[in-house]
Amino acid sequence: MIVKKLIVGQLKANCYLVFHNNNKKATIIDPGDDADYIQRIIFDLELKPIKIIATHGHFDHILAVNELKHAFNIPFLMHKKDEFLLSQMRSSCKFFTGFDPGPAPKIDKYLTGHGLISKIEIIETPGHTPGGISLYIEKDKVLLCGDLIFKEGVVGRTDFVYSRKKDLEKSVEKIFKLQQDTLVYPGHGEEFLISDFKQNNTKI
Repeated sequence: MIVKKLIVGQLKANCYLVFHNNNKKATIIDPGDDADYIQRIIFDLELKPIKIIATHGHFDHILAVNELKHAFNIPFLMHKKDEFLLSQMRSSCKFFTGFDPGPAPKIDKYLTGHGLISKIEIIETPGHTPGGISLYIEKDKVLLCGDLIFKEGVVGRTDFVYSRKKDLEKSVEKIFKLQQDTLVYPGHGEEFLISDFKQNNTKI
């Protein structure tokens, strides 16, 4: 699997294109904004998008979903427990960025922490949001974790009314059990190894 990172939107969220180099079938992960830019890279790489996955329901990870869904006629997948956040997308975006993004996307298929999707394991990692997930590609030692953890040992925010610090701590402990040389691609910022995160984090 190949992981291509795109930095999108005012909040500089990481959107990822995960694809097989042999057949170019791609999963779009966390398309937080700048749909035209994402499409241009997809065309430049000659990719064939087959689905969109959001690691969680915050607006800065889903603003480009509708446009990409319609452009490629592909489904949008997310955990059901974060569906309530879609109704807050427009107001949250207006508050943080000052513009109205239009209607929120509709989920076509709910994700759970069971099974594989295109050889990507779905791991339920709540805490930052109730329905947060991480995407694990064991063969390539790659984890896409949304806003669960970040470089330098920083963890995701838990000061939202729906966030749960204890759930986040359990989610991080779950991630710690993966191979220590797994490369983590977070929702913002640079990638890092799980072993480096464990060394830098002193709170969990």
